[in-house]
Amino acid sequence: MKLYLIRHGKTQANKKRLYCGQTDIGLCNEGIAELHNLKDKVTYPQADLFVVSGLKRTKQTLEILYGHSTPICMPQLNELNFGIFELKSYEELKEQYDYQSWIQNIETAHCPMGESRLEFKHRIKTGLKQLEELLTSGQNKSIVVITHGGVIAEIMEHYFPHKKNFYDWQPDFGRGYFVDLNTSKQYTII
Repeated sequence: MKLYLIRHGKTQANKKRLYCGQTDIGLCNEGIAELHNLKDKVTYPQADLFVVSGLKRTKQTLEILYGHSTPICMPQLNELNFGIFELKSYEELKEQYDYQSWIQNIETAHCPMGESRLEFKHRIKTGLKQLEELLTSGQNKSIVVITHGGVIAEIMEHYFPHKKNFYDWQPDFGRGYFVDLNTSKQYTII
C-alpha cells in the first residue's frame, strides 16, 4: 500500500506570505512555471487513484503534473480554516488580540470563524482513514494525493511522531513524501 503526498504549486497568497487555508484560489504564473520545471526534473509516481482536496490549486497541480482532470475530491484534506485571518499576513495581524490569543494557544484556540488545530487534526485523521480504506479495499495499491502543506505535515506527524516537528514536515511546492504503509510506515522524499 503506497501513499504519495504532494503539495500543490505556489499561489499569489503563498508569494505574499498570507494565511490561505480554505480560500479557493488558483496557482500564480510563477507557481505554474515552477511545476512545469519540476515535472521535467522529478519523476512523479504513477498510482491507481488520484485524490485532491477539491480546491482549485490542488486540481491545477494535478492537471499540470499528471494531466488528470477527474480525481476524487476529499474536502477532509483541505488546509486549516484560518477564519477571519484568511488572506492576511502576520504583519497585518500581529497586534490584534484575537490573533495573539490564537498564536499563544495554537493547539486548542480557534481562529475566529475558523477552526482550531485540534479540529484540523481530527478532520485530517478522518480523511486519512478514508485514504487507508481506499488502499485496503483491494482495488487500489497506490494513491497520489495532491493537497496542502499543513495537511501533509499533519499526516506525516501522525505516521512518524517525534521524528520532526509540524513545520519541518511541510514540503516545498510540488514536492512531498512517499509513505510505504506495508513496511512499518517508512517514507522517502519526492
